[in-house]
Amino acid sequence: MTNTNSYLDIHPEVALALAHRKPVVALESTIISHGMPYPQNVATALEVEAEVRKHGAVPATIAIINGRLKAGLTESEIEVLGTKGRSVTKVSRRDIPFIVASGAAGATTVASTMVIAAMAGIRVFATGGIGGVHRGAELSFDVSADLQELAQTPVAVVCAGAKSILDLRLTLEYLETHGVPVVGYQTPWLPAFFTRDSAFKVDYQLDTPQAIAEVMHAKWAMGLRGGMVVANPIPEAFAMPRAAIDAAVEQALQEAQAQGIGGKESTPFLLARVCELTGGDSLAANIQLVLNNARLASAVAIAYGALG
Repeated sequence: MTNTNSYLDIHPEVALALAHRKPVVALESTIISHGMPYPQNVATALEVEAEVRKHGAVPATIAIINGRLKAGLTESEIEVLGTKGRSVTKVSRRDIPFIVASGAAGATTVASTMVIAAMAGIRVFATGGIGGVHRGAELSFDVSADLQELAQTPVAVVCAGAKSILDLRLTLEYLETHGVPVVGYQTPWLPAFFTRDSAFKVDYQLDTPQAIAEVMHAKWAMGLRGGMVVANPIPEAFAMPRAAIDAAVEQALQEAQAQGIGGKESTPFLLARVCELTGGDSLAANIQLVLNNARLASAVAIAYGALG
């Protein structure tokens, strides 16, 4: 694949794979800088990349380094994002031109990872969970840019559903309004990140990576805009009791409100607080669900590539 974007650097391994129509899986970098403490963040990022390779695809971790859009990082670049942690700007679509113009570093969210992946020609992306409509959004209008990106950018996002800190019903309603299909992988229920299900059903259940790839191919071959959500439940062995997570989320939400935390700071705060309240169990679960999504995304990317 020829890179015609003068702001974009495609890692040689990723560029070679794209040129030969080999499967590539995009990975985000917010989880590195904002999702976990150092050195666990770097170790997890490298472990996820290794999991993608192990399952037959090429990983392309996405970020902005020194003002350059990066599709695929070196190990040293991952180390920089991990050690700098939260001092690295969390970048959504709106932030990209500012971080690029100032020559700074940026850790990409789901939305901005999709943007850069699409620029590079990558169609499959594995992450933990998508953002969505926040609880109380009828007053705050706090809706993640991830949802609007899914409505317009042709990337399939393999995730463990929407984060349990969100209003799942309104998130599904928003996605439906914008024509974004939500597929449950081997489940009729929307997973809620740390738990395998929720009270809400997905649009379609598909049981094989091949079936998912065929829907992706049909959607984009017809010229239909936007991506799709592939909701992959956390493995049973690592799932957490819904009651325990709900209680931790409720307490974290009350604390965030009391401290006036909102906007793009709310998700890192809430996830970190839920981790503390669950004695660290949720961090271990988070790592396992990302690895699980990397495995499925690799299989989907392989199946999609085989369709030509």
